[in-house]
Amino acid sequence: MTDPQAGIGMTSLRARERLVQRLRASGIHDERVLAQIAGVPRHWFVDEALSIRAYEDTALPIGYGQTISQPLIVARMSEALVADDPLDRVLEVGTGSGYQTAILAGLFREVYSIERIRPLHDRARETLSRLGLRNIRLHHGDGLEGWANAGSCSAMLLAAAVHHVPDCLRHQLTIGGRLIAPKITPRGQHLVFIRRLDEVHYQESDLGPVVFVRCRKGLE
Repeated sequence: MTDPQAGIGMTSLRARERLVQRLRASGIHDERVLAQIAGVPRHWFVDEALSIRAYEDTALPIGYGQTISQPLIVARMSEALVADDPLDRVLEVGTGSGYQTAILAGLFREVYSIERIRPLHDRARETLSRLGLRNIRLHHGDGLEGWANAGSCSAMLLAAAVHHVPDCLRHQLTIGGRLIAPKITPRGQHLVFIRRLDEVHYQESDLGPVVFVRCRKGLE
């Protein structure tokens, strides 16, 4: 993989290293996650005009009313998912730019990712192909309906805010599996961590306030 911008200004490897240092100072400690942040060229996932801002710790627009998430949030969500074994199969709802997908690909054996907006799906597929990642399966579909062909998953990540996690997604989790999602509550959006305890019971923890675009139904 050749990165034509790897040594230029804010897209350099040094810029990625500075981002990793900021994330570590902000409380991210899992070295596997930090290594992925350092290794994935975030500027590939944004428009060229925004590439100079790719390694700022901020969300950036990617079109169609969507954003590439703030690196700290990407790291927090990834760190929560990899805290326990198995690191087997993860389902991501909301491929978006594909950046979070690429981070997960270095942490899990298989990554399945759904995107409802066709142009974003196509763009993410092209970018992830450039990275040469072979353990990713992408699907253009409504993530709120789940992805039956992905099978049971040990982990899930929702990249857009929901009022509740649909049962079809909860049921796709293995026993002991974990799910992280931004949830819309009366107090605003909060990042929640859900673990499936058995066939019918789930345990939910609040990881604090966040701001995400809202999840929508249907295809575009």
